[in-house]
Amino acid sequence: MTALLRNLDLLLLGVALPVFLVAGFPMLGWLTAAVIWIAWRAIGEWTDRKARDIGTSNPGKFAGIAAGSMIGRGWMMGLILITVGLLTNDETGLSAALLCVVLFTSSFVVKLISRPTHQASPAS
Repeated sequence: MTALLRNLDLLLLGVALPVFLVAGFPMLGWLTAAVIWIAWRAIGEWTDRKARDIGTSNPGKFAGIAAGSMIGRGWMMGLILITVGLLTNDETGLSAALLCVVLFTSSFVVKLISRPTHQASPAS
């Protein structure tokens, strides 16, 4: 997979900055989404590495790390977005939430199309 496709979400985050500036959207919304997304990716990379280290030796632990990471990062994103929306104004929270939805969707689609197909081992 090319580096461009792998980092499409970061490219979209960069493109969103001038869009926020020109459209007059709250910059705190962009900053909130950027901080959340960088943390999302960093935690995801760390847990993916941990899961890869485990490999197939312990499938339960592998699944636990993968699922726990996704659920935990989802809660992190949601709670931060709600908190920012409550502490600032609706426009800031909404703009951050919409940008996070776009970033998550692009990242999720790239993961889906780039995931290698599982090949069954030949019968012995």
